[in-house]
Amino acid sequence: MIGNIGKIIDISGNYVVVQINFDVSKYGNLMNVHVVFDDGNKRIVGEILKVTVSAITIGIVGEILNNVFIPGIGIKPSFASQVRIINQEELTQVLGPQEVDDSNHIYLGKSSIYNGYKINVNVNDFFSNHFAILGNTGSGKSSTFARIVQNIFKGSKYLPVNASIFVFDAYGEYKNAFSFLHDFNPELNYKAYTTNVESTDTDLLRIPLWLLGVDDIALLLNANDPSQLPIIEKALKLVPILKGTDEEAIKCKNDIIARALLDILQSGKDSIKIRDQITAVLTTFNTDLLNLESEIVQPGYIRTLKQCIYVDNSGKMQEMELVVSYIQTFLIDGFEIPTPTGDIMYNLSDLEQALEFSLISEGVLKSDKVFDYANVLSVRLHSLANSEYNEYFSYPKMVNKGGYVRDLLTTHDNKKAQLIGFNINYIDDRTAKAITKIISKLLFDVSTSASSRGKYPFHIIIEEAHRYVQKDIDQDLLGYNIFDRITKEGRKYGVILGLITQRPSELSETSISQCSNFMVLRTLHPRDLQYIKDMVPNVTDEVLAILKTLQPGNAIAFGSAFKVPVSVKMDKPDPEPYSQNSDIAKIWYALN
Repeated sequence: MIGNIGKIIDISGNYVVVQINFDVSKYGNLMNVHVVFDDGNKRIVGEILKVTVSAITIGIVGEILNNVFIPGIGIKPSFASQVRIINQEELTQVLGPQEVDDSNHIYLGKSSIYNGYKINVNVNDFFSNHFAILGNTGSGKSSTFARIVQNIFKGSKYLPVNASIFVFDAYGEYKNAFSFLHDFNPELNYKAYTTNVESTDTDLLRIPLWLLGVDDIALLLNANDPSQLPIIEKALKLVPILKGTDEEAIKCKNDIIARALLDILQSGKDSIKIRDQITAVLTTFNTDLLNLESEIVQPGYIRTLKQCIYVDNSGKMQEMELVVSYIQTFLIDGFEIPTPTGDIMYNLSDLEQALEFSLISEGVLKSDKVFDYANVLSVRLHSLANSEYNEYFSYPKMVNKGGYVRDLLTTHDNKKAQLIGFNINYIDDRTAKAITKIISKLLFDVSTSASSRGKYPFHIIIEEAHRYVQKDIDQDLLGYNIFDRITKEGRKYGVILGLITQRPSELSETSISQCSNFMVLRTLHPRDLQYIKDMVPNVTDEVLAILKTLQPGNAIAFGSAFKVPVSVKMDKPDPEPYSQNSDIAKIWYALN
């Protein structure tokens, strides 16, 4: 321990320069070591930022008052202050206790400065707030997150049996790191889902289509104009009716078909086009009572509807008034399409049929521009329904939103799963983004509608977050971005977002600005460094300089869970995530 290390020769802003009175070559590295300015009445804490053979520069980080460390810059030391290296008791007040034996703390890692000093964090201070893990490829982001999770579940004698952590795994890395849970303790379970439709050993990720609203379908179909939303809304209202088989559903279906036919009949188009459109509608959408072979009875003769829409040689539909009168008999006075209640199962093919009908019943055939916007949705839905992606929206049983989330959290042997992994590696980025948003919104909806607010928190962790948590068109299209909404409103409902990314500058500014805790690993890109400095609190030029040279697995941690920025060396996860680079030499040279 070095006693009085020297004399203060300059106090400028938040920095103090001390002329040292010892030979620095006889001591270890002093960079980032904490010092105390002690004048008997006050103790101000600083961090060594620069060392020369004759002087050190110290940045002020806080004050110890009544044996409690208070971070921030309140007062400055005087020139008469004694300057010394921080002692063990004071270090505990700044970094927190090394040894904890309660359920309020978890072990994070070891100090990179103080010879393996154990860094523990308060569970509420860290996990009750949104957080971010940032760093370049190869800096150790995946290992850092994996180790944090492993510390949660096997780092103490307390078991977080009621945890609900959902991980969107962009590359399928984490199954290897988390599958140990049940073997470690039978009360703990990891449940994995995959988007690989060929997988036989992992559950396929499936979403009940009937639980999705207008916004969800708009995301799924990559809608890009508000005029498309009424078409989607109409389709969602129609699909349970078109699927229904009871008498009331048939009446509603007849009314809807009849209104579409009347729109066509009264469109003012020539008779041939009207005939062709009516034929097209009734070929696809019909009931036992309303179809092309429906009989129209007149005094002395009976003709089918198909015969009555015949166009003669003069191009006239002679029986148009008769057809109109007949179709009007299927109208229900005051009928409005009911809002779906979410109690009828359907799949993408059913939705495709409803969307096709909604294009007709909305009268889009009258507007080429609206038809173009709507037809884009139809083409995208048809492509989705006829691809292997349709498997993701084929759910095997009727559930509501709460039931679906319970299914996600329940293992095959009916046990509570604390950790749920979604491997979204097998789908394209656009679909992966949509699915990530849809499931996140379902979790948010369930939480916000719960009778006891925040009683069962959900943690949503998104790997490669810059691909999914972006400033995109959602705000203009829907009026909100679900991740921005979660970061702004989720804490009070217990919905916490964790962002893991190598490109923080590509994230939504709203989402990253709402994060309270950060683990930042090696970062090199100038734009990302500047973004971190602008968006993240307590980041100085000195911290940025450190970020450029961090070894893999080392991070600077700061935020509401840390009194001062802390340099942490993370333990290697055991087992590790499957994130190793390809062994090029071994492959090239066929080495065993």
